[in-house]
Amino acid sequence: MSTFHTLTVQDIIKETADAVSIVFSIPEHLKNDFSFDAGQYVTLKKEINGTEIRRAYSICSSPKSGFLKVAVKAVENGTFSTYATTKLQAGDTLDVHTPEGKFVLSSEANKNYIGFAAGSGITPVMSMVKEVLEKGVNASFTLIYGNKTEADTIFKNELDVLQHDFPNNFNLHYVYSRERIDGSKNGRIDESIANYYVKNLYKDISFESAFLCGPEEMIHSVSDILKSCGFDNDAILFELFTASVEEENTAQITEGNSEITVFLDDEETTFTMQQTDTILAASLRNDLDAPYSCQGGVCSSCLGKVTKGKAVMTKNSILTDSEVADGYVLACQAHPTTPKISIDFDDV
Repeated sequence: MSTFHTLTVQDIIKETADAVSIVFSIPEHLKNDFSFDAGQYVTLKKEINGTEIRRAYSICSSPKSGFLKVAVKAVENGTFSTYATTKLQAGDTLDVHTPEGKFVLSSEANKNYIGFAAGSGITPVMSMVKEVLEKGVNASFTLIYGNKTEADTIFKNELDVLQHDFPNNFNLHYVYSRERIDGSKNGRIDESIANYYVKNLYKDISFESAFLCGPEEMIHSVSDILKSCGFDNDAILFELFTASVEEENTAQITEGNSEITVFLDDEETTFTMQQTDTILAASLRNDLDAPYSCQGGVCSSCLGKVTKGKAVMTKNSILTDSEVADGYVLACQAHPTTPKISIDFDDV
């Protein structure tokens, strides 16, 4: 079910030359709706130049902070990110979806966690770090954080303060690809960097879980090292900020048509769509307010469950094999492959 609320921007914080944090005022009657777990995201919606734009941004405040904050980094030709970093002001309003996402951490006392983040991938991990440190009592978080330069490092000052305030609970390491700074690693977060921290510097620490957020190449490289160190698949959680453009499973998509029944907001709608079209695109063209955000298979806002028939995803980087086996699909990547298909957006 798609649930947006209009929220007022309380503050805009300049984090770097091309990144800002947006702090929202949450009315008392919406406090429960906007409660969240560390690592979740919200979808922001705004009409810009006559076009509705939706983008997903991870929450970087802690669940106990009492406020909702996201960070936005400008990207080349990015309609919303350019607007947010150059025009958005305190007092403006945005439509904000209630928190979503399964990339979450629920910290426990006496547990150790490790995170690898690159660039703006720090945003959900920042919330996790705060969650662990607020719990205290022997819980720890080790963060390896990669950027081009120190000036590009979102939350640099805030992270340094946390390290100073929690020297026994927070291990912080920077990796820079375009400059050398004493006390930091030079390069990108890859197998060698991950190997150094997991197999050498922290080889005597048993980590409960690992949280990875950044580009797909980094996710794969670090995951391989973690698995070689004995991490179970369930203990490695990741969220992509960029995915590869290479498509998969296109051979199963045909030129035929499918009769599709969509269950959305407690209503049932049936129409005919081309199998070369995605379920999300076809739903939107038939005036259904189907949930979505990135439309690139990176977030899970458009998650639905196929209850009849079959569909194939051209790209899947985030759903597990068991979720796919249970019928879950990313509607922005899903194409029907049977004459009739049903998808439920409500029961997910």
